[in-house]
Amino acid sequence: MSLAGAGFSISGSALQLSILTLLALLLMAAGAYIVFSSRLTPAQRERNRRLALNRNGRMGDATVIDVRDWTLFYFYQVRGVSYTTSQDATEFRSSLPAETSTLIGPAGIKYSARNPANSIVICEEWSGLRAPSPRVPAHKTEGE
Repeated sequence: MSLAGAGFSISGSALQLSILTLLALLLMAAGAYIVFSSRLTPAQRERNRRLALNRNGRMGDATVIDVRDWTLFYFYQVRGVSYTTSQDATEFRSSLPAETSTLIGPAGIKYSARNPANSIVICEEWSGLRAPSPRVPAHKTEGE
């Protein structure tokens, strides 16, 4: 008995079904990999937002109006529209003065040209916060 010429044969429709099933499994595996590997934590998304604004944002002027619990509250205007917003600066404590009230006043911002409400005053690579000016003691007159 010779095995030459004896082969395993699959009909055309069964072969097509096998290939389509294999392709579907590969696509599902690739989709699962993309979904589960690209999940970013909220902190990572916020960091990416700040860095993107730093790279691509337009610069403007703002006024820091309050600082509470390492949250900076500020307002600014873009093309005649006023915005009042805040930014959590907890991650940047080491870069900020211990007395946060000194941050109140003028500051620089970077904002998105497409969405001016999307703005920052500080990020990992840039800060629009101005250094507090040193306090100069009041002059005493000769009569005092």
